[in-house]
Amino acid sequence: MPLARSLSITSLNGLPQWEDEDLPVEDLLLFEVSWEVTNKVGGIYTVIQTKAKITADEWGENYFLVGPYFEHNVKTQVEACEPPNPAVKKAMDTMKSQGCQVFFGRWLIEGSPYVLLFDIGSAAWNLDRWKGEFWDVSNIGIPFQDREANDAVIFGSLTACFLKELSCQFDDKPNIIAHFHEWQAGVGLILSRAQKLPVATIFTTHATLLGRYLCAASIDFYNKLDQFDIDKEAGERQIYHRYCMERASVHCAHVFTTVSQITAIEAEHMLKRNPDVVTPNGLNIKKFSAMHEFQNLHSMYKARIQEFIRGHFYGHLDFSLEKTLFFFIAGRYEFSNKGADMFLEALSRLNFLLRVHKTDVTVVVFFIMPAKTNNFNVESLKGQAVRKQLWDTAQSVKEKFGMKLYNALLQGEIPDLNKILDRDDITIMKRAIFSTQRHCLPPVTTHNMIDDGNDPILNTIRRIGLFNNRTDRVKVILHPEFLSSTSPLLPLDYEEFVRGCHLGVFPSYYEPWGYTPAECTVMGIPSVTTNLSGFGCFMREHVADPAAYGIYIVDRRFRSPDESCNQLTQFLYGFCQQSRRQRIIQRNRTERLSDLLDWKYLGRYYMHARHLALSRTFPDKFEMEPSAPPKTEGFRYPRPSSVPPSPSVSQHSSPHHSEDEDEDEDERYDEDEEAERDRQNIKSPFSLGVLPQRKKKQHGEYRN
Repeated sequence: MPLARSLSITSLNGLPQWEDEDLPVEDLLLFEVSWEVTNKVGGIYTVIQTKAKITADEWGENYFLVGPYFEHNVKTQVEACEPPNPAVKKAMDTMKSQGCQVFFGRWLIEGSPYVLLFDIGSAAWNLDRWKGEFWDVSNIGIPFQDREANDAVIFGSLTACFLKELSCQFDDKPNIIAHFHEWQAGVGLILSRAQKLPVATIFTTHATLLGRYLCAASIDFYNKLDQFDIDKEAGERQIYHRYCMERASVHCAHVFTTVSQITAIEAEHMLKRNPDVVTPNGLNIKKFSAMHEFQNLHSMYKARIQEFIRGHFYGHLDFSLEKTLFFFIAGRYEFSNKGADMFLEALSRLNFLLRVHKTDVTVVVFFIMPAKTNNFNVESLKGQAVRKQLWDTAQSVKEKFGMKLYNALLQGEIPDLNKILDRDDITIMKRAIFSTQRHCLPPVTTHNMIDDGNDPILNTIRRIGLFNNRTDRVKVILHPEFLSSTSPLLPLDYEEFVRGCHLGVFPSYYEPWGYTPAECTVMGIPSVTTNLSGFGCFMREHVADPAAYGIYIVDRRFRSPDESCNQLTQFLYGFCQQSRRQRIIQRNRTERLSDLLDWKYLGRYYMHARHLALSRTFPDKFEMEPSAPPKTEGFRYPRPSSVPPSPSVSQHSSPHHSEDEDEDEDERYDEDEEAERDRQNIKSPFSLGVLPQRKKKQHGEYRN
């Protein structure tokens, strides 16, 4: 038997490399299979799109993404070209000769990876035969009315056929790694293993099918993980066949991965297999050349949001915009899963605290969650029109005032300010003031909602009484539509809007990863997350004091709902008590965490999964180095030295604190020193490995 080649990970210029020079990367081909390649359906599209560059940098011409062909996507996202690899081209030609339409090109995203797209429609005539073959190897029957599952069978059969044609050209040499994402791609994995193809397989679940269904039904999920009758629950929701496809894919894969520790626990109970590797989701981080450019962007877009607020609250603008904080929650309209229910309850309590302490801080909260609407709310549109009219009036009076002042100065006179405004000017200004009078409260929604009587957010607002009264220190605005720079109300893209806000709040109950708080972090905006989200668990593992870096983690797993809501309220109230200087310092720290979420570093977890798959599939050819430990230790950002052991400085328990405290904070805070220490931490190498064995889950966790 030939000597086994060793695999380990080293770092060169931030990119992982093969250690053994006898193992040429050019002899290996990597295929990443997903229904969301060039086809945006959900968050997996973001994972694959952003990860493409780091993977293409590592694998070069040997990296291929496999997905479904949809003409409208291909026309705008893919540039057709010929396959550079003759073996790939021959396999494609063979499939085309069998009547299967295959498209090849470059995906026009960062990294420009090659894509191999199968036309599902052109191969649909094989569906009955392929469903029969799938039944023969797995005993899983697919109902004819489930189009998504039928498409998954066609897509998986085409993928397996392609891998078979390709592997036949290599004489059983270990040349192929195939990485499958989610159950829609899992049929290809199952068929590949059934046919004993010499392919190293990896399967990643980004969220379990049954987990999402159960949480959406407001079931005490995390407290009953090992008590569910899985088959019964899947059958009652008419997804038993999908669940079987997902579970079979998990158990057929040489390596099984999930995106977070919390999803790993879920998969252990729902899919009955411990993940081998946790592969956190990352982003492509683009640093500004100027150190504080993101702070300038925050100021610029905050001013744009303030303009919207001036119009929306016209006639009730009795609060200072300079002392107004903007909070927001965004995502799919999943009232409980996304934590909107807890957020609203916490806002009610925050409003009470701010009023009791007679603080001059006002909080405006945006709910950016798409729902069914008719059109814009007339009152919202009128508010922006009134604001523009007032601006135009002020500009015209200012021009006349400026001309009179200019002429007086030219004549060497100090103008009489009592005469510089004539009666017409006074009349115009009085009419403008009268036009701002309104006989109703500012609306809580910007659109006309369809069936607003059954809308959970609006019903909760009615229950807690947050109607944007003058006495309320917390104002609420529901924007039931995705943001757009072409909107007549709030003309900002999502990224611009996030940069203009002060805090993102995402107290989710079910969130396998959580890209929204991650995006906030990358843009230097503090955020609230939970220990039931993958992002929250990841940050708690890698940052010694997440709150000091602007990551507030609510405990929704081991506390009762009321305790969790109180904790969230305290986070929000503490944030409101921070001085402007403290918020700037915190944003600097938050932005420095972006390196932690860069695919440049997180990509190595996927690399480790590929090495592990090779060593398990071809043990006589590859083996893992002993230096690759079985545990993921990671690295940790230390607690910033300028933050004392008590949180009293960064978050005052009393709304009245002395300026001396702020001065002491400034003396302790050395930004350059902190930034350099954080940069050293992120550059420190950290180990990779399989998920450590966990103790049996303890009961007594509260439903939250």
